[in-house]
Amino acid sequence: MMALFARELKLAARVGAGAMTGVLFFLAVVVVVPFAVGPDLNLLARIGPAVLWIGALLASLLGLDRLFQQDREDGSLAVLMMSEHPAALIVFVKCLAHWAATGLPLIIAAPVFGLFLNMEAKAIGAVIATLAVGTPAIAFIGAVGAAVTVTLQRGGLIIAILVLPLVIPSLIFGVAASYGAVEDPAPFTQPFLMLGAITLFLAVLGPFAAGFVLRRSVE
Repeated sequence: MMALFARELKLAARVGAGAMTGVLFFLAVVVVVPFAVGPDLNLLARIGPAVLWIGALLASLLGLDRLFQQDREDGSLAVLMMSEHPAALIVFVKCLAHWAATGLPLIIAAPVFGLFLNMEAKAIGAVIATLAVGTPAIAFIGAVGAAVTVTLQRGGLIIAILVLPLVIPSLIFGVAASYGAVEDPAPFTQPFLMLGAITLFLAVLGPFAAGFVLRRSVE
């Protein structure tokens, strides 16, 4: 499994612009918002956590179509699915590698983008914490959409349509926890724990469902 994780990271680096594309899209969302709402710094600081979460969520959806597509094209997907390891475990490792290659750069970029929105250090810290806990859920549930559309040549838009409604709870609790860290009497702990529970639930359900679909697709 460690070899598979390293292989996925190498493939992501070889593809190249995956992480950079997500970060640039994230930046585009953050930059466009001030043009839409005006140069009110207090307003930007107030909506900053929601803007960062929406930008990170949408950017995380960009590379999901590559999660299994390349493996299917070169035949390695069939080899992985017929190996002695459970399909769910293989999908789980691939999801972790995908998150490390595409989701982690978004979290690293979030503090800088938070400064663009005039956010306080405490608010930026809360957003980073919630993104670190919540964004893996996008990879886990996105694996199901990627598995369903693996036989399609251009399934990126279909994956986004399938996955976006399912990650709305993560968005809601992530934003709620971010606001709870800086606004009274809004709570932080309860929505943060709910966000973690959602990620853990999808970490179990997503790989099992995606593994089942992939095994059926290669049989």
